[in-house]
Amino acid sequence: MIALTLAEIAEALGGRLVRGAADAVVSGSVETDSRLVAPGSVFFALPGETTDGALFAPAAVEAGAALVVAERELDVDTALIVVDDGVAALAALARLVVARVRALGELRVVAVTGSNGKTTTKNLLRAILSAEGPTVAPQGSFNNHVGAPISMLRVDERTRYLVVEMGASKIGEIARLISIVTPDIGIVLKVGLAHAGEFGGIDAVQRAKSEMVTDLPATAVALLHGDDPRVAEMAGMTSARVVRFGLGAGNDVRADDVHATAAGTAFDYLADGERHPVTLRILGEHHVANALAALGAAREFGIPAARAIAAIEAVPMAERWRMQVLDGGDGVTIINDAYNASPDSTAAALKTLAQITPPEGRSIAVLGEMAELGEFAAEEHDRVGLLAVRLNIAQLVVVGERAKRIHAAAGLEGSWDGESVFVEDADAAYAFLRGHLRPGDVVLVKSSKSAGLRFLGDRLGGVDAS
Repeated sequence: MIALTLAEIAEALGGRLVRGAADAVVSGSVETDSRLVAPGSVFFALPGETTDGALFAPAAVEAGAALVVAERELDVDTALIVVDDGVAALAALARLVVARVRALGELRVVAVTGSNGKTTTKNLLRAILSAEGPTVAPQGSFNNHVGAPISMLRVDERTRYLVVEMGASKIGEIARLISIVTPDIGIVLKVGLAHAGEFGGIDAVQRAKSEMVTDLPATAVALLHGDDPRVAEMAGMTSARVVRFGLGAGNDVRADDVHATAAGTAFDYLADGERHPVTLRILGEHHVANALAALGAAREFGIPAARAIAAIEAVPMAERWRMQVLDGGDGVTIINDAYNASPDSTAAALKTLAQITPPEGRSIAVLGEMAELGEFAAEEHDRVGLLAVRLNIAQLVVVGERAKRIHAAAGLEGSWDGESVFVEDADAAYAFLRGHLRPGDVVLVKSSKSAGLRFLGDRLGGVDAS
């Protein structure tokens, strides 16, 4: 974080400086987890669903926190600012810091949202932009009302690019994040059924994702997935200049001649009358749209296509547990994609599995629950089971009671006879697979994070899950 006095911070937060000298300067990192506090950090003691951050304030002080921000007075031996609402105060501090850095004239901001692909696109953007200058981008999926401001607060006077990932579980959340930092480029990847149960349906998901572009100024760019009709409609919802990306001929930035293999994904990148070959190490055709979004943003920032392409070609994988290719031993390949799962991402992963499995091998899908689908859960799990059959997946292993509809739907297809098995938990799945796998097999492990199958994927791939 940039250097600020306690008086400046208290004013920005609308808080009360209870302890500490008003002219004392703080410039350390901003944390909400006391375990991440380092000497000089600012610790926000936020109330949570299961615990209260105030309980960890002493540990934060012991670790060297120079300032604690809390919603009530605490007995801590360091500077203390008391605020009415800790989350709102965190957003206010991020707004101040980004505005101060913006005023220097060098900072450019790109924000990403969508039902799928946000983290991969963010990582590709980080690869491109960090080669051009000091870049701040979130680690992991810091994309909510707490994580996104924490990421923004990493900027300082040297930062040239800020990448912000914006997720949402209800309408209004992205709008609040946009109010903290107005992007120069706002990217919308896809509108799908991820979190549809929380939103109440796909129309509400569309409204929530459109918040990325509705408040952009005319000087900004709305970078929209032109192949997704619900995203394409957002062109009429913004005053920003619209640039479309996708595979369709009507897009400004597009891909052609796409090929997916077990080694990665190749395509031709077409923009401004030029064609450039691209070979991603990231697995799956569905990541081509994410790459196009990143390349489109680079184009808007004036970064030559050759440099941007070289940067994304060097990215080894989307992220841990996202289409992560592992060596299962004895000629078996494991694809661990069990960090998130929605109907769209599961379908894409299954199609990739079918595409890359060699003739001498078998395609094996280990599937768990797709969470947060609400009333759509039964129908969408049924669809996945049917899709596995239609893609001719050789073996389906369904894990956990909440995913059982996948197994039932696959079993109803007359063309299948025992190709789907149901097991209660990851240990049972591991036992089955270890007695079943043979050289040449390609195993996809796919589920929502809550199902815990990412650790099964690690185990099958010989990775320490710690």
